[in-house]
Amino acid sequence: MTKKELYTRVLSYFRELHPEVTTELEFGSVFQLLVAVVLSAQCTDKRVNQVTPELFAHYPDAQAMAEADESEIYEYVKSVSYPNAKARHLVELSRMLVDEYGGEVPNDFDALLRLPGVGRKTANVMQAVAFGQSAMPVDTHVYRVSHRLGLVPSTADTPLKVEKMLVKHIPAEDLARAHHWLLLHGRYVCTSRKPHCDKCELSNICPKKIENSKLQ
Repeated sequence: MTKKELYTRVLSYFRELHPEVTTELEFGSVFQLLVAVVLSAQCTDKRVNQVTPELFAHYPDAQAMAEADESEIYEYVKSVSYPNAKARHLVELSRMLVDEYGGEVPNDFDALLRLPGVGRKTANVMQAVAFGQSAMPVDTHVYRVSHRLGLVPSTADTPLKVEKMLVKHIPAEDLARAHHWLLLHGRYVCTSRKPHCDKCELSNICPKKIENSKLQ
């Protein structure tokens, strides 16, 4: 099977399985999505969704969060990973939004990267989910599934290399959805330690490139 044929089969499967798909993070505004995505770094969406309702009840927008102290934010996010750093980033990015963007989250990629706590993956998530742009955020699930399915070569050994490869082969109109397709497949089927190959409809075409696995 050629690379083009593999991409066509994989994308066709996901397109039929999940024609409409989006993030599992819960939010009520673009700002709240940004906060949730920052909190989700190296943390599950499930955990983030447990802490954000109370956080957003007290700090629903950038103005409110900009006026908070780190210690106040920490009390609401202390159960997520790296709570001290994330509390600091949330206050700092809120103040920058208020000071430089009128309290609104910018849709420009480079402007997003200037915000404290916002890296390439987070900026891409905002572009894809909040602003409907063609973007491919690469998290641990997307990275893993892309390699296992053979969508990217082993030489694509950084998230940026994976992102560029996927952007090259996936149609622009599918990019944002494809991020969620690969992420959800990695979260629920092609899991890290023990993939559920018996439940995977792609098993018959998957090269099963799983390091140190009998599936190889």
